[in-house]
Amino acid sequence: MTVLRPLTIALASLATPLAAQTDHTSMHHGADSGRAPLTEPGQGAFAAIAEVVMRLEADPSTDWSRIDLDALRAHLVDMDLVATRARVRVERLPDGLRAIATGDAATAAALGRMVPAHAAQLAADASWTADGEATTDGAILTVTSDDMATVARIHGLGFFGLLASQDHHRAHHLAIATGGSPHGD
Repeated sequence: MTVLRPLTIALASLATPLAAQTDHTSMHHGADSGRAPLTEPGQGAFAAIAEVVMRLEADPSTDWSRIDLDALRAHLVDMDLVATRARVRVERLPDGLRAIATGDAATAAALGRMVPAHAAQLAADASWTADGEATTDGAILTVTSDDMATVARIHGLGFFGLLASQDHHRAHHLAIATGGSPHGD
């Protein structure tokens, strides 16, 4: 009997997540009995698109003929490929770093589009120099500084932290969705 009890408990614990799954055809999207609305749509790219859609729908001057959410989605796919599939070898330099990022064909193409554009954004920070170049199998990012505290920051941020810095992503997501260039070029 002692063997059956743990088995029964294990089976019951599996049933709970299955019972909690929802048939999306019957979802209610209206007010939730006075409770505060949830803030996360459940997936990063979907959340970014939803945020842009909310902004566009709230603006009565939105020119819907210029809106291109498919372009925004393509950019978000590039971001996902770079963040999740890129293989990065970082060379610590005495004055910064050089990151060689590679990946499969789709990831290499995404790196080639994103790294040079992000390097241009990084170059706007006068405390360092940044250069990004596309290669046949990815991209190379080099960021350097003469200031040792900034070099420590560069080393601490690494490749992914440098790409995520400069807080320009939300603005360029809106630019893409409204027919502009992702990095203002």
